[in-house]
Amino acid sequence: MNLPTPDELLDKLAAQMLPLMRSDCAFLGIHTGGVWVMDALAERLGADVPRGVLDIAFYRDDFSRIGLHPEVKPSRIPFEVENRHILLVDDVLYTGRTVRAALNLIFDYGRPAAVRLAVLADRGGRELPVCPDFVGAMLYMADDEHISLVREEDGRLHWVLKQRPVA
Repeated sequence: MNLPTPDELLDKLAAQMLPLMRSDCAFLGIHTGGVWVMDALAERLGADVPRGVLDIAFYRDDFSRIGLHPEVKPSRIPFEVENRHILLVDDVLYTGRTVRAALNLIFDYGRPAAVRLAVLADRGGRELPVCPDFVGAMLYMADDEHISLVREEDGRLHWVLKQRPVA
């Protein structure tokens, strides 16, 4: 599969988002890839926008089945959510379950004026009715393919594509 680079997609996302940036907006990145994308977008947009980090581990709908991931970190939302325009950022949109968990977490902090979703890549395969507002790329992948965003020590982002074992 020939994938666009994360840098190309970040430029595309920033161009989509720029006309809609507001003085009352804030970014929330979903740990970890969404935080990397959020930080790169904020840099490209040149915006001094409040940013926060969501760790949705406790909000997952499979938490009781799979247990707690050993690297769970607390969410950090250093701004008032109430009546704020939130730009929720993630790296890859797949089933929609991560976004559902993130929305539940956000509403525990207050009622935002609006939440818009930005993803670097949408790979389809939705299980919930979730649709991004800003998309870097639509990827058409087989069910046994998995894509991950990886960050190198120097901060560069790249894709890793893997085949999942068939059950």
